[in-house]
Amino acid sequence: QVQLVESGGGLVQPGGSTRLSCVASGNVARIYLMAWYRQAPGKQRELVARITDGGSANYVDSVRGRFTISRDNAKNTVNLQMNSLKSEDTAVYYCYTHTTKGEHYWGQGTQVTVSS
Repeated sequence: QVQLVESGGGLVQPGGSTRLSCVASGNVARIYLMAWYRQAPGKQRELVARITDGGSANYVDSVRGRFTISRDNAKNTVNLQMNSLKSEDTAVYYCYTHTTKGEHYWGQGTQVTVSS
């Protein structure tokens, strides 16, 4: 089992920045991929960014150039730096991990609201 706990987020003004963090615990040696997903009201959950244990990162087109995903394997953390935020970035953000044994785990989610 792997447990994921997110922190960060909250209310941010348009154009502002915030940082999300996720700490993994449990069988962390199995972790391969870590990612951030988001789900806006009335919409499906979508992948925002993902990063492998080797540091290779990918982003959805709508956030590329504004968001940066980073990972600290020694601390079992993954972060998402979110800059130039827009109202359409408002969503619940979920931390996700995929292990080498094919297991999938989710965090509980953290709300990010972009509004003036």
